[in-house]
Amino acid sequence: MSDVPAAELFEQLRHANARLQGLLAARDAELAAKDAEIEALQHARDVENADLRAVVGALSLRVAELERHLRSGSDDSGTPTSKESIQAKARRKAERKARREQDKGGSSRQRSADRSRGGQPGHPGRGLTRDPDPQHREQVDPPKQCRGCRGDLAEAADAGTGWSQTWDVKVIRWRTEYLLPQRRCSCGTTTTACPPDGGVVNGVSYGPVLNTTVVVLTAFGNVPVERASTLIEMLYGQQVSAGFVDRANARLAERLSVAGFGAAMQAALLAEPVLTADESPVEVVTPARDPETGQPVPGSPHVMVIRTPDERLVWLTGLVSRGYDTVIAALRTFAGHLIVDGYGAYQRLLTQAGAVLAGIQQCCQHIMRRCRAVAKLGPAGRQGPPPDRPGPATAGPTARTLRPGRWTPASSTTATATGTATATTPRSSWPPG
Repeated sequence: MSDVPAAELFEQLRHANARLQGLLAARDAELAAKDAEIEALQHARDVENADLRAVVGALSLRVAELERHLRSGSDDSGTPTSKESIQAKARRKAERKARREQDKGGSSRQRSADRSRGGQPGHPGRGLTRDPDPQHREQVDPPKQCRGCRGDLAEAADAGTGWSQTWDVKVIRWRTEYLLPQRRCSCGTTTTACPPDGGVVNGVSYGPVLNTTVVVLTAFGNVPVERASTLIEMLYGQQVSAGFVDRANARLAERLSVAGFGAAMQAALLAEPVLTADESPVEVVTPARDPETGQPVPGSPHVMVIRTPDERLVWLTGLVSRGYDTVIAALRTFAGHLIVDGYGAYQRLLTQAGAVLAGIQQCCQHIMRRCRAVAKLGPAGRQGPPPDRPGPATAGPTARTLRPGRWTPASSTTATATGTATATTPRSSWPPG
């Protein structure tokens, strides 16, 4: 037995137990602190991982979008063919070749077995037909030798007359001099009669044929000024200066302006039931300037094209910028149906105060481009427009935005040969044709 009393031994054990409990409590507190630190680190790691996943996802979408842009061309985007990349042009050419080979079952140079030579059925053809009333008839000497037996045909019987027509154009220089009577008034003033339009008193000027040729070559054919001057001399044998060629379009514009052509064309277009409109950027030598400040007008110059779907009426006008109000200025009073692309400016014709537009039809070419772009999207591709690019202005399966009460989407939409869409409906509000 120990000599230590039981009470003292119990007290020692109690103190030892208390120290152990303190040590355990301190250890538990230390472990709890470490657990909290580990949990905080794990939470920070989870947050960082989530942020990294979001960044990776955003970068993946961006890479996919950039790759889609690299693969896109004029057939599946709004990029004009003149600004297509070399890769896009090569891809389009390869796709066309593959489609031809698939349709023909062989090389693009190999004609299908069921396809006959020459024009196919339904082709209008471009052959010439005999003119029953030619400007000149000329008798040709009869044949002298038989084409069969090579015998002499001097005493042969008459077997009728064949015919052969040659179509050509006669170009001759034509110079007309107008004698302008003069009268002297009692006041001493001499008055000379006015020459025909474009003529100069006691001077020489070019007539309407040469002026028209210059406009056709430069405005329609995009022939440079110097080249147009050379071509006119080659075709007509008349030398014209480059300055005359350069001012031809300005003279025509001045004559049209004096005649009120712009107002008359705009009135005729606004009276149509259906119009198409589009704007294209253009390079100008001298940009427009603000008359008050003298500074260049902000914005990119554009050419506005307004026409009927059958191109019966076509009007081109210059725009100082592509601002919404500038684009729709000529169409604010149009009450028919308008065929346009997805540019948001045209939607104001439906939402502005006093709007009279019947409806907006999305251009079928733009719809097909977007469909091709969607078809090329991969499983992880973007299923909508990028955040910095507005989507197409469409409404419903017919891609039409109409004012309430004007039209119901029960009619069918069909594509026309001009690449736009028209709608047929039994309602009398829809314009015919």
